[in-house]
Amino acid sequence: MGDLHPVTIVIIVLNALVSLKGFNDFSFREKYLFNIGAIRRGEQIRMISSAFLHANPPHLIFNMLTLYFFADAVIFALGTINFIIIYVGSLLIGNLLSYFFHKDEYHYSALGASGAVSGILYAAILLNPEMKLAFILIPIPIPAYVFGIGYLLYSIYGMRAQNDNIGHDAHFGGAVGGYLITLFIAPFLLETSTLMVILLAIPIIILFVMIKLGKI
Repeated sequence: MGDLHPVTIVIIVLNALVSLKGFNDFSFREKYLFNIGAIRRGEQIRMISSAFLHANPPHLIFNMLTLYFFADAVIFALGTINFIIIYVGSLLIGNLLSYFFHKDEYHYSALGASGAVSGILYAAILLNPEMKLAFILIPIPIPAYVFGIGYLLYSIYGMRAQNDNIGHDAHFGGAVGGYLITLFIAPFLLETSTLMVILLAIPIIILFVMIKLGKI
């Protein structure tokens, strides 16, 4: 990727510093994580502050590595301001979706930058349709859009099953935020990447149909 853009470095450092504080200070983490009851009492700051906290070092490292690999591609294509808009917008949309699904669960809590990072990931896929990803366990590079669609479908499954502690709704909401905001900023993608726009819309349509049918 070359040298990281200063904005990417600032975001990674902020996440690291706030998360490290949270690892060592339980009261600090509890004060700023996403919590339905607290938000409904008026502590809306948690909608943003929770995205700079992480559950543990692996959680932090995974999110920041993902940001490291994809952030500069978005900055290079759309500029710093638009990158920040996508990052913050995806963060908020992810948490708003979590709020929508858990608004009556006063003890529900969550934390992490996954929503914002998912938004950047999907923006990068839209902007670079030919992008390929390689994983340690999968030596053959796969198209990024295959990973993206699979990621959203798995998030839908997780939202429906609710059998783990992962905030799948925030992941999905962040990805949707990145998708929609990127298309708003760069509408030319509707013409230059029409197939990719359609393919990435499929899981989003599936989710809304399942919500309409009461399946989630």
